[in-house]
Amino acid sequence: MDVSLTMWVLTVVVLCAFIAVDFFFGRKPHEVSLKEAATWTIFWVVLAVLFGIGLFVVEGSTPSGEFFAGYVTEKSLSVDNLFVFVLIMSKFAVPAKYQARVLMIGVLIALVLRAGFIALGAALIASFSWVFYIFGAFLIWTAWQLIKEARSKDENEEYEENRFLKMVERRFPATDKYHGTKLVIKENGRKLITPMLVVMLAIGSTDILFALDSIPAIFGLTEDAYIVFTANAFALMGLRQLYFLIGGLLEKLVHLSYGLSVILGFIGVKLVLHALHESGGVHTPEISTAFSLTVICGVLVVTTITSLYATRGERAEARAGRRDGDESEEGAQESADRRS
Repeated sequence: MDVSLTMWVLTVVVLCAFIAVDFFFGRKPHEVSLKEAATWTIFWVVLAVLFGIGLFVVEGSTPSGEFFAGYVTEKSLSVDNLFVFVLIMSKFAVPAKYQARVLMIGVLIALVLRAGFIALGAALIASFSWVFYIFGAFLIWTAWQLIKEARSKDENEEYEENRFLKMVERRFPATDKYHGTKLVIKENGRKLITPMLVVMLAIGSTDILFALDSIPAIFGLTEDAYIVFTANAFALMGLRQLYFLIGGLLEKLVHLSYGLSVILGFIGVKLVLHALHESGGVHTPEISTAFSLTVICGVLVVTTITSLYATRGERAEARAGRRDGDESEEGAQESADRRS
């Protein structure tokens, strides 16, 4: 797909305008309601669908299919990232009314970082066809790691600060409490960073690790840098609203890691086959975009259904526990009434 510099600039400007609108409506610290989260989530999904349809009308079915495959893949990987965001919010005890602001800045940092990774990945692919071997092998290894982590997952898992964050905390003195949305304050004549800045850096720096598997994954579906960038942008921009919308459901998606491992492994194999064909001259079966999209969506649907099926017992126990609690309270109240 031949995208002019003007189209690149226009796309970035429009995306920035939408982000500015999102930031304007969420500029005041507040607890995000379910209605607000659902409204904005639907808005971003509809926007992505309209963009994909626009690609279909202007460029045809191939770029449009690649965009939707990339968008669904990045969105599913982003949902997995929300587990880590929950741990970070808990680790730093972020007040509910400040969580939306933290996620907004974290997503902006992620967009900038991923743009750099995409530019680097596109340059490598254009110069060295053997890079696909590395990308494919890395995705297959990541898929295996996801399976291992899922099998040994600890229910009391805690967020561990990365080296960058530890270095920041050592070099810059920080306050032990939040000061609104301020990132730096002045206290007793010296500047101190606040937990707000630390948690924003935690989310932003953690996304570097997320990008290491998501960028190769989408390059396995399309080599078009424009589609890679827009799919990532649309997947990330609705991430903070999705956090509040499905935050309570995350613990129910117990098989998500297995599903993502299948998707990453599938794309990894596709990359290796592509590399064998391009650089090795080996005749390999070509996996179409339509087939890739079908596999990705199918895996996610099956994963969601099996997850909800697997946790149905826990939900039943929780409902029974609530009923027993209500009956105990009613019995205690009746006893108290009789005594009086």
